[in-house]
Amino acid sequence: MLKERYIMGKKGGKRLTSKKRGSGFKNLLLILASMLGICILVLAVWHWISVKPPEIPKIGTEKDDGVAFHSPEYHPDDSSLSITDIAPEGVTDADRKKEFYTFLIIGTDGGINTDTIMLASYDNINKKANLISIPRDTLVNVKRRVKKINAAYPSGTLNGGGKEGGIAQLKREVKTLVGFIPDYSVLIDMKALIKVVDALGGVEVDVPYNMVYNDPTQSLSINIQKGLQTLSGSDAVKFARYRRGSGGSKTISDYDRINNQQAVIKAILKKAVNPASLLKIPEFIGIFSENVYTDISAGNLLWFAERLAGLQGTDALTTYTIPMAGSSGSPNWYEYVDAVKTADLVNDTINPYNVPITVENLDVINAVP
Repeated sequence: MLKERYIMGKKGGKRLTSKKRGSGFKNLLLILASMLGICILVLAVWHWISVKPPEIPKIGTEKDDGVAFHSPEYHPDDSSLSITDIAPEGVTDADRKKEFYTFLIIGTDGGINTDTIMLASYDNINKKANLISIPRDTLVNVKRRVKKINAAYPSGTLNGGGKEGGIAQLKREVKTLVGFIPDYSVLIDMKALIKVVDALGGVEVDVPYNMVYNDPTQSLSINIQKGLQTLSGSDAVKFARYRRGSGGSKTISDYDRINNQQAVIKAILKKAVNPASLLKIPEFIGIFSENVYTDISAGNLLWFAERLAGLQGTDALTTYTIPMAGSSGSPNWYEYVDAVKTADLVNDTINPYNVPITVENLDVINAVP
């Protein structure tokens, strides 16, 4: 029932009607709910528009995201290695697999030394990822005096190209090994790895042997015991970089170290897809943007982060090492690539094209009989 009230003035009272007390509050809630609904709709539309599968670079062109493959001031130490032709000869854009992306991952010690060189692929159709490690001593067919793959990034950097030139040179040399240039590059130093692992609350790794090494000149002390361990960010980096032991502790090969690096990556992935960790994606992206040099845009980074959240643990990531055909031995200790096995591995894992990579697409130096 409506109540009545009067407003008295010079000309007498004027009767007004009003609804029951509280109806104005309900209207306010309705308005706020409508505004919230509109905001959610706008955010959903924005998300749908902005977070979408990244465009794949076209063959024979440079990227249009503001990061070129090389800078005008950069003079590569081997101009015969093409960077513009990113695919094998005869392959066209029509041969490209749908929503299949490839990455060059470079891990440094904070300077220009590349401790880690990996190639990765992500297949969004089949929700699978593959990772291939390239040993640092891999022999590449270049004119440079030191023909190891881990000399590519320092060479490009020091010859006037900076980080961009170093990545460009490494891309050139990676192409000689696998037949194509990856879509994206990620240059990461150990600070980022430490921060990511610490943000995750540590990662669980089965340490295969005692790791003890002390070098006062580098202020480096490693003491990680064999067995299942929860490693902090600092210890995870030490575990991944460990090579030489002291005080009777084991000295390992570069292949052992690659296995350890891959174990850390799998441990991070396993922890990252945990529901509690998914809430920290903005924090991870912040760490990534501050400590990583990459040509992946912010929007694409968000898209890949969401895809990572959808991976089913470490079963979705398979790790490999590029096949080798022996070593040159002293004094250079080059590792020879097995071209036939490498082509097979690339086709089974990271080849972004529906056309197979052949031995003829590679440019490797065969082992001397």
